[in-house]
Amino acid sequence: MAVAFTFPGQGSQAVGMGKDLADQFPEARRVFEEVDAALGEKLSKLIWEGPEETLTLTANAQPALMAVSLAAMRALEARGLSLKDKVAYVAGHSLGEYSALAAAGFVSVGDAARLLRTRGNAMQAAVPAGEGAMAAIIGLEQADVEAACAQAAKGSVCQVANDNGGGQLVISGAKAAVELAAKLCTEKGAKRALMLQVSAPFHSALMAPAADIMRDALADVAKSAPVVPVVSNVTVTPTSDPGEIARRLVQQVTGRVRWRETVEWFGANGVATLYEVGAGKVLSGLARRINRDIATGAIGTAAEVEAALAALG
Repeated sequence: MAVAFTFPGQGSQAVGMGKDLADQFPEARRVFEEVDAALGEKLSKLIWEGPEETLTLTANAQPALMAVSLAAMRALEARGLSLKDKVAYVAGHSLGEYSALAAAGFVSVGDAARLLRTRGNAMQAAVPAGEGAMAAIIGLEQADVEAACAQAAKGSVCQVANDNGGGQLVISGAKAAVELAAKLCTEKGAKRALMLQVSAPFHSALMAPAADIMRDALADVAKSAPVVPVVSNVTVTPTSDPGEIARRLVQQVTGRVRWRETVEWFGANGVATLYEVGAGKVLSGLARRINRDIATGAIGTAAEVEAALAALG
């Protein structure tokens, strides 16, 4: 039975993440040094010392989370793990897709850091502050949420941005439309409709200017075929073709993160164990709610690196 590695997205960041990896493994520390050099600043200091409100900024959180994931990967590889030999697929939640691709050799760590800094800035700048919003809808069927979005949009933008599984959908778009859609979802029987504290309406059509910027940015970096296939957020299909991967990353800026379907795809294609590589355990929790037959594990600390190496042989 196969193993897949998954990589977390925004929201998993925490001050101090990755510090013990850097302390225990020289190869992990070098990842943080590579990211610092690529960005021309000490992002590692922010990651390990905060302040939290600065780390949480999109342009910082995205490369920071990638750095922690790749530090864990380098620690595994330094101790003998071969991604190509031990892992069948990789996937990542939103920005985590870049982490997955860097882990599999599609782009260098430095280029991944620069791409994510560009992505974070572009997504932040795409919509003026206060004009967009996102909301989490809990306990309502997808068709009902989509109907509420369509009813609320009225010529503006309101759409499902994340299908996270376990009855959790996230909607995104123009602030007034999202607020109305959340109200409509409550009236339709949602257990909760919670406005999220985010800085922009991610994964919505309002992000189109950011998609254009990422198309140009991806065209300018060296790309290689990943050593294992990546399962895309927007298509839920695996590919190793560099051109197709770049096209999917552009689509991902405005498209839906189809995480429930991704975990379901893993289960249908022989994956028995999902490891979450990097900060936190958000994806592990989602996976358990989506498919209880898939075992989960986390690789974000030195102790977890050792445990994963023992389990993976």
